[in-house]
Amino acid sequence: MKEIIKNIFTSLGSDVCGIAGIERFETAPKGFHPTDLYSKCKSVIVFGITLPKGLWEVEPRLMYEHFNTISCSMVDYIALSASNRMEKEFRCTCVPLPCDAPYNSWNEESMTGHGLLSMKHTAVAAGIGTLGKNTLLLNEVYGNRLTVGAVLTDIELESDPYAKSICIEACTLCLDICAVNAINKDKVEQKKCRLNSYGKTKKGFDTVDCNKCRTVCPVGKGLKRTL
Repeated sequence: MKEIIKNIFTSLGSDVCGIAGIERFETAPKGFHPTDLYSKCKSVIVFGITLPKGLWEVEPRLMYEHFNTISCSMVDYIALSASNRMEKEFRCTCVPLPCDAPYNSWNEESMTGHGLLSMKHTAVAAGIGTLGKNTLLLNEVYGNRLTVGAVLTDIELESDPYAKSICIEACTLCLDICAVNAINKDKVEQKKCRLNSYGKTKKGFDTVDCNKCRTVCPVGKGLKRTL
């Protein structure tokens, strides 16, 4: 069943898919555990689609922002479609989660927001990757180019093995390149990062003005170059 479920996600366009049993979330903060969202959750199916390497080689202001936003909608579509297919095929219950917004947790003073679940930590729990010093998810094949989504289900599935870290221990490029020193001790001060990274054009289009900690990473495009 596990491989059949993964095939559902890959057939819909996901590049990676992993499983995290509910036991993998024992240390999740209160309010951000899968069972806080769906009390009958026994497994979390985590998946992702990749952004093209070319977006790492151009100014991010318009092109990166546009397609990064589109990738979120694509991930949400896969979550919804896969949930419907699973419920029909396995007579189970599935809860698709938004990969980004909307969410309730927001501190205006520190400009700190938290999704319904932390997608990057959920991806770590499902064996898709590990976290780099810039706190971004690192996958062996796709580097830090994945947009991640998740589906909660009441099917009990075996967890996938944890991934091995590909972060270079002695490397500090992502920390050094941050113009506002927002990355400290494996944490990001979201206020500093948001104010420096996001803006709008004169016409009001959203922009990404900085993603250097992402693009400077030596393994940001992945180790096993399949694309």
